[in-house]
Amino acid sequence: MAVRFFTIIFFLSLHLIGHSQVVPEGKILSQSFLAASLRNNTGGEEATRNISIYLPPGYDQGTERYPVIYFLHGVATDDKEMLMYIGLKDLMDKAITSGRLRPMLLVLPDSKNRYGGSFYTNSPVIGNWADFIGKDVVTYVDKNFRTIAERRSRGLCGHSMGGNGALKLAMLFADVFSTVYAMSPAVLDWGYDFTVTNKGFKNISEAKSERDILKGYEMSGNFDPQGFFAGVFSAMGRAYSADEKAGFLQAGLPVSYIKDSSVLNLEVIKKWEANFPTNMVNGHLPALKSLAALKIDWGRNEEFSHIPVTALHFSKKLESLGVKHFAEEYIGDHTNMIGGYEGRFYTEVLPFFNSNLAAPKTK
Repeated sequence: MAVRFFTIIFFLSLHLIGHSQVVPEGKILSQSFLAASLRNNTGGEEATRNISIYLPPGYDQGTERYPVIYFLHGVATDDKEMLMYIGLKDLMDKAITSGRLRPMLLVLPDSKNRYGGSFYTNSPVIGNWADFIGKDVVTYVDKNFRTIAERRSRGLCGHSMGGNGALKLAMLFADVFSTVYAMSPAVLDWGYDFTVTNKGFKNISEAKSERDILKGYEMSGNFDPQGFFAGVFSAMGRAYSADEKAGFLQAGLPVSYIKDSSVLNLEVIKKWEANFPTNMVNGHLPALKSLAALKIDWGRNEEFSHIPVTALHFSKKLESLGVKHFAEEYIGDHTNMIGGYEGRFYTEVLPFFNSNLAAPKTK
């Protein structure tokens, strides 16, 4: 009897252990809609946009309403690539079932356009991408899903160009989003590899077509920083200093070249600097101070050397002006500590939103 009893307990334990390791799953939906804010553009940008939505386990069986985290991707990528690269579905499933995160929706809008990125900025050439996120996407999600349609239950985060966008939209749409996390935010201000002396501007001056610019984003073979920056600067020009009459790019640039000699365009430089989040701070202090929580992080081993310097400067400016926030430098580069169970999204971003977004409501 004793042997039989312990045998039964042994196999029952194995059965329970096996079941305890099964993680309840949420699901990913991919939908598209016509974004009103992007319809009137002169640069040939597509106004019908895709969004990827993560729904937590049990969403289809209940009536509960949920907070939402909006995730803004970086340049030269899109919502689906970010989902796969970071492994967002598995991380959300694990975080929710382990108690690291209360059940929430995660929404990734596709903001990749013809030149790789919108920089989440309104422009007559590319369309109104700030409004696309702050108005169109939020309205669509609130209308079609069981969200808590209140500022206090909306979070905004982003990586690289998306980190820049998260900070910009925190200032422009503080009435929409209450909690913001910027991961490795790019081009907050001039510095180090991001200056008018960057040879990416020379690449643009030598380009004859859109294709000449876009090949700089190609990752096959050795990475070409000068070509990559040419793509980034082109996208920024179409967002910050749009000029419908300025050739195939439809944008003015801070610097042009006559043979090998550079010429600064001070008028364009002023337009770019007006769009840098660091320079926007003074004009949006009430919005920043109204946020429930704000955090910025960056890797000390960044490939893009301006990011640690400008992120720290941004944080110090907030501190000097009395804007409460968190700022952290960690050991890592631009991407190697983002995904996975030891990455920043799982260990830092999700607990941050868990602590600072309002709790779910029942219908």
